[in-house]
Amino acid sequence: MGGFFGVASKHDCVFDLFFGTDYHSHLGTRRGGMAVYGEAGFDRAIHNIENAPFRTKFDKDMREMKGYLGIGCISDYEPQPLIVRSHHGTYAITTVGKINNTDEITRIIFEKGNTHFLEMSGGDVNPTELVAAVINQKENLIEGIRYAQEIIDGSITLMLLTPKGIYAARDRLGRTPVILGRKEDAFCISFESFAYLNLGYEDYRELGPGEIVVVTPDEVRTLVQPGKEMKICTFLWVYYGYPSSSYEGTSVELMRYRCGEKMAERDDAKPDIVAGVPDSGIAHAVGYANRSGIPYSRPFIKYTPTWPRSFMPTIQDRRNLIARMKLIPIHQLIEGKSLLLIDDSIVRGTQLRETTEFLYQSGAKEVHIRPACPPLVYGCKYLNFSRSNSDMDLITRRVIRKLEGDEVTEEVLQEYTDPSSEKYDRMVEEIRKELNFTSLRYNRLDDLLSSIDIEPCKLCTYCWNGKE
Repeated sequence: MGGFFGVASKHDCVFDLFFGTDYHSHLGTRRGGMAVYGEAGFDRAIHNIENAPFRTKFDKDMREMKGYLGIGCISDYEPQPLIVRSHHGTYAITTVGKINNTDEITRIIFEKGNTHFLEMSGGDVNPTELVAAVINQKENLIEGIRYAQEIIDGSITLMLLTPKGIYAARDRLGRTPVILGRKEDAFCISFESFAYLNLGYEDYRELGPGEIVVVTPDEVRTLVQPGKEMKICTFLWVYYGYPSSSYEGTSVELMRYRCGEKMAERDDAKPDIVAGVPDSGIAHAVGYANRSGIPYSRPFIKYTPTWPRSFMPTIQDRRNLIARMKLIPIHQLIEGKSLLLIDDSIVRGTQLRETTEFLYQSGAKEVHIRPACPPLVYGCKYLNFSRSNSDMDLITRRVIRKLEGDEVTEEVLQEYTDPSSEKYDRMVEEIRKELNFTSLRYNRLDDLLSSIDIEPCKLCTYCWNGKE
């Protein structure tokens, strides 16, 4: 995944840029970057942040960089922002999204005379470089950005920094957010709505789907009006969004409370305590506990002082141990107890199985699992939410293959997404047995969608029901 932050100020913007970008650290763990424009022209810094937080790696850069326009990003994938010299002039660009038709776009650009692309270490073309190449096919930046929105299969949201201002463009179907903040003498552009509040900005407005604006220290000017159709990612509320954020006017934290409440209303389990898997499962669990009347408790705590990110060693046989070392049990709250544990989702199932084993080893009598969203049956086509390369990485698809064989039609898959079907019940029971849960009950999609105060037709639910 990834997030970004931009600032257009009448004064030096680097302080705001540094902290605003850092507030997106929950969205990526691999690369961070900042680019600014000022009296000395463009300046940029990119660092690997896999084993150290953004603030540590960029502290020196913050003290040395100067500029009144700037963009920053946190990325789980490619190094960015990039600085590009083109017939449009020099600009810096950062993107969030996913490109499924990279080969097709690369071929089109080669046919039009582009000579090469730099490969990243895995052999892939840098997606942000590819977007810049698409933009450069057109006579001006606005046409170029619109062309990128049209030609890319997947999603693309971007910021483009020029000497005259910052262009911000939301994905054509608004799959990811772009939010504007304002204070005296400055505007900011953010993925997360909370990232600018402690910097003195107030909410200004959100960009609509496909909207393109240019932001200067004096104004935000719309260059392309927003479209009417929207498919914002529902998983932002379930998992990726930070609790203090809001998208389309709906608070992440409050949505998770409502989600937990609806799960409790349909459940008949009678555990001793309700708990949430840190961090995103906690708010769902609070909502469940409040509605059910079952006490909320924290039977294990995430140790955060020396675990700022998901550092993983290269020694394969120690990876699983390290993955759970940050969770510290409180035996007095676990031993002999029946626990109901809420996590945001089950993807592969590996971590939740090990968390469950960890609770049994710590003396738990029962562990009931309640994922806050329906079974993930389809890999996301629109955002880089995981590093999975195949739908078969999903535990649901592995279980379906076990039950149905290698050849599974779309019609059969749809039966497995229907919570009233026998196939759905069989799949859930197989997952329960494989992961060694006392019981397993997923949240329903209709309840999930009703927890978000947005028309369901504006929400993307592809990963759960395969509906475009």
